[in-house]
Amino acid sequence: MLTADYDQLGLRRGDRILDLGCGFGRHAFEAARRGANVVALDAGRDEVDGVAAMFEAMLEAGEIEAGTLHTAAVQGDALHLPFPDASYDRVICSEVLEHIPDDVAAMRELARVLRPGGTMAVTVPRFGPELVNWALSDAYHNVPGGHIRIYRRSVLEGRLRSVGLEVTGHHYAHGLHSPYWWLKCLVGTTNDQNWLVKNYHRLLVWDIMKSPRTTRYLERVLAPLIGKSIVVYLVKPVAS
Repeated sequence: MLTADYDQLGLRRGDRILDLGCGFGRHAFEAARRGANVVALDAGRDEVDGVAAMFEAMLEAGEIEAGTLHTAAVQGDALHLPFPDASYDRVICSEVLEHIPDDVAAMRELARVLRPGGTMAVTVPRFGPELVNWALSDAYHNVPGGHIRIYRRSVLEGRLRSVGLEVTGHHYAHGLHSPYWWLKCLVGTTNDQNWLVKNYHRLLVWDIMKSPRTTRYLERVLAPLIGKSIVVYLVKPVAS
């Protein structure tokens, strides 16, 4: 399930896109399916290897076109991106900045590798639902590599503007996911055998796999109210 909206990002066939903090590749794979040239970067070796293997499988299955697209998975540091200035037409940074102590330095790197006129989508946990998680459970965030801050939208947008980007819009996503995480925080974040947790997880998997009309309607209603993530869209101005 994607957090960023590729239509709002303006992704077009042939675009060069960086998926920073790719995890196991959900945004990178969809970008490749849409005909983009994709570089997926993550700090974790397992994540990078998994994404590289999936790119190969997608190529063999004909999900991406042989010889016409460039896809790569790279292990790297968000504070020192191994790319020249203005390398990408689009950048996605999904659920990453809340983990990084010097988030402005990471934002500066994101802005550096985006070409003038290029667009970016940045997603982080939304303030209200995230505040509930922190209040319910220290184990939710107080772990190695865990969340170190909760962003208000005004703070996130202000920091992104400070590195030379312009905000063009925002929306909220994953309204069905916030209650799931509140439940996990209540019963214990590692307690996956709890009956309610197991069955709610089955609901989320069913929603992802089948996209039934009922849960899609609930998502549209709940996302603006309690969506777990906020997505901010930006553009890098063209110098006059």
